[in-house]
Amino acid sequence: MKDLLFDRHRRLRGSDALRAMVRETWLRPEDFIYPLFVVEGENIHREVPSMPGVFHVSLDGVMDEINECQSLGIKSVILFGVPKEKDAVGSQAYAEEGIVQQATRLIKKEASEMVVVADTCLCQYTDHGHCGVIEDGKVLNDPTLDLLAKTAVSQAKAGADIIAPSNMMDGFVAAIRYGLDEAGYHDVPIMSYAVKYSSSFYGPFRDAAHSSPQFGDRKTYQMDPANRLEALREADSDVNEGADFLIVKPALSYLDIMREVKDRHTLPVVAYNVSGEYSMIKAAAANGWINEQEVILEKLTSMKRAGADLIITYHAKEASRWLKDQ
Repeated sequence: MKDLLFDRHRRLRGSDALRAMVRETWLRPEDFIYPLFVVEGENIHREVPSMPGVFHVSLDGVMDEINECQSLGIKSVILFGVPKEKDAVGSQAYAEEGIVQQATRLIKKEASEMVVVADTCLCQYTDHGHCGVIEDGKVLNDPTLDLLAKTAVSQAKAGADIIAPSNMMDGFVAAIRYGLDEAGYHDVPIMSYAVKYSSSFYGPFRDAAHSSPQFGDRKTYQMDPANRLEALREADSDVNEGADFLIVKPALSYLDIMREVKDRHTLPVVAYNVSGEYSMIKAAAANGWINEQEVILEKLTSMKRAGADLIITYHAKEASRWLKDQ
């Protein structure tokens, strides 16, 4: 054995302090964007059945959520609206008194330093549950762009710091950038859902946002999970059209895509740790099958290691608590 030559990698793993010295990837509360589901009504704080720990919150409870986020070091939230009334063209998405617009104004008035990201889509607001204008059972691309731009401008007018379009129409970044610039919102950035797959991991979110399609599916505009090169083309297009951030959604099953997008582009990359990824861990933890804290922090670390600069995650509050205690 005395002549045996090999590398001794374990030398750098001998203690907690030594491992921390050479750790390559770190999580911080500032990395997280916390999703909020804001509903119309009063005194509503109702848990989403398929997402334990996630709640529908009415306007009168929004600041409690914001204050808690701030106390944990979370610097940004993304708002999803759940309106009472829906119609064929999702008019509440761009209404001046829409639920996201009201929530945005409230947050910016009471906690101006909190970064408000406005999800810009129509599916929660349409009576058919699709992300655009419908004609003869098809989602029309170009007429939808006008409504998306209108929605983005209304959200910027309400005070949103970042516009996050999630609809996957062709040209949506270009249309929204043009609309924002024409309305004078040159400095409002776009956090594009650049790579969004047609995924089965979205199920619990549709329960939370009341946004399930009433017919068909979204495969004609969201991406095929089998495709890699298509993701790179989508990201390229959004960069060329004026995106300021690139979201990859879902995150956990698409870490390979996230790394390729990060290596290809210099814009900040955002992982969306989606509802199905969240709920699977909650279900396993409730059954005592996993160590919830360790699994969640490992999962979030994997997203940062794969190239994410920011992570949209329903785990943001609990993960921030654990990080503070470390």
